[in-house]
Amino acid sequence: MIDTSPVGVVLFDAQGGKPLSINREARRIIDRLRDPDQTPEELLYLISYRRGDGRQLSVAEFPLTRSLTTGETVRGEEIVLQSPDGREVSTIINATPIHSDDGQVVSVVVTLQDLASLQQLEQMRADFLAMVSHELRAPLSSIKGSAATLVQSGVTLDPAAATQFHRIIEEQADHMQDLITDLLDVARIEAGTLAVAPQPVEIGQLIEAARSSLQSLVAGGDMTIDLPPDLPLVMADRRRISQVLVNLLSNAVRHSPDASPIHLSAQTVGVQVEIRVKDEGDGIPEEQLSQLFRKFSQSPAASGGSLPGSGLGLAICKGIVEAHGGRIRAESAGLGRGATFSFTLPATEAPGTPEPVVLPQVVSEIERGTKRRVRILAVDDDPQTLLHVRDALTRAGYEPILTGDPDAVGRLITERRPHLVLLDLMLPEVDGIELLDLVPELRELPVIFLSAYGGDRRIARALEHGADDYIVKPFSPTELVARIHTVLRRWTMSTAAEPNEPFVKDDLVVDFAARRVSLADNPVRLTQLEYRLLVDLCKHAGRVRTHAELLRSAWGPAHPGRSGAVRTVIKQLRRKLGDNADQPSYIFSEPRVGYRMAQPEPLDAIHH
Repeated sequence: MIDTSPVGVVLFDAQGGKPLSINREARRIIDRLRDPDQTPEELLYLISYRRGDGRQLSVAEFPLTRSLTTGETVRGEEIVLQSPDGREVSTIINATPIHSDDGQVVSVVVTLQDLASLQQLEQMRADFLAMVSHELRAPLSSIKGSAATLVQSGVTLDPAAATQFHRIIEEQADHMQDLITDLLDVARIEAGTLAVAPQPVEIGQLIEAARSSLQSLVAGGDMTIDLPPDLPLVMADRRRISQVLVNLLSNAVRHSPDASPIHLSAQTVGVQVEIRVKDEGDGIPEEQLSQLFRKFSQSPAASGGSLPGSGLGLAICKGIVEAHGGRIRAESAGLGRGATFSFTLPATEAPGTPEPVVLPQVVSEIERGTKRRVRILAVDDDPQTLLHVRDALTRAGYEPILTGDPDAVGRLITERRPHLVLLDLMLPEVDGIELLDLVPELRELPVIFLSAYGGDRRIARALEHGADDYIVKPFSPTELVARIHTVLRRWTMSTAAEPNEPFVKDDLVVDFAARRVSLADNPVRLTQLEYRLLVDLCKHAGRVRTHAELLRSAWGPAHPGRSGAVRTVIKQLRRKLGDNADQPSYIFSEPRVGYRMAQPEPLDAIHH
């Protein structure tokens, strides 16, 4: 848990002042200052220190030195660490001495919080407040000026001119109302109270409504729409999803040259429908892609001043899509090479279509909507979160099983047999990701992580270790229920699509019916994520599966979309199967493309 903490933690020996342990975040901070051939101990005596107000510190005044020599506890001091070549890191440092029974200082725990992200957020906040001030002052000035002209001119003003001033007042008041509505939407999203009312609807209807409202904006360009005829209905709040589409389409038009085409398409991805808006315009630098959906963030073009915007539109789109149980992401090959924004919505079966085959332990109650017997285990040390989850699950018809004790998870799974687990990422004593490895019963169930941290790296790490989805706190009851339903449906469909006959290659046997993998008759214990990836490779044995296809198959649309996740799980699979990457027997690499499973032995050879 300490190693995965977002705060740097270093344990120092009081006698020699040497670091005894350094967690991952502390190493990242240290690596920003030290040369490759330097040790952390050497760096300690080479860097200079100064307070946040600019005053230099001597080594004796440094918080660690004070704790080591006097046993003083240091709380929340802002210190700038600077290497001899000018590199520096601003930090908040705490130092706590650990005493022996006789009162001697035996060690010191130092925590370091990198202020870079906080400083960046503070700058974004300041820029945002400046933008809001400007966006409100500009229409107010127009309204005040027009109203003053009407009042002062009285009856002498030409009627046509008076009508124009009234039109200006109305348009600018609408502009202010839109901005205030955006601010209120962001507040609701952050509080997890954004209300959506999903109903079955056709994608084409949503797209047509958005296109109609942007008729004047897209008149000079070319918009192509590609919708397969067999697209299922989606569960969507018409007004809110139209708001998302209008935002994405208007961004695409504004960031593209005149007459540049805009491509809008949709496709079925597992139990969801993915909608894509693609342009051939300005493009987005790779390093900015992960920042786009943050509050206060603006696209490069907008930040340059050519295209004004509040920096709230994409953050609102993210909140709306996630409230529906979907995901939104951006892709771009770089500046000048266009961008693609895609988001997912839960698919629903059209009237009259047969219900899909479901997992034996979940039965058809999931798809029929009678979820009384579907049990959900929630594991979180925060009583308020458990109450929030219990109320949401109960109202949705699920049977909640609640615990704040990580040690009780295995027993509760055995005794209560839940169909899905909601697992807090940061539990006391143990990391939620570690719990996946420590409790073998979790490997047989879909797991959704609950986390107060929404960073891409942390999310990707959770998904790579077997999680099926994640929800960032605070979350609305609508989003929680939508994600549970989507994950259960995805498990249902993936199991129904598994082959009937086992896959056999040399000593490897994958028995799909029993969901059992063995090597030379010895069982191989796999996480659910490893098993799903292996099943996909076996189903397509002899064919190359690209990184994108494996991501979509094993993780669904929840994953941020980096091929490194596939490589990580393939590495784990090879280790458990005893497969050598240099001379593989089962899983073959296709550089920069993906992976291929060896052809299985013929069925008649197996039966003989």
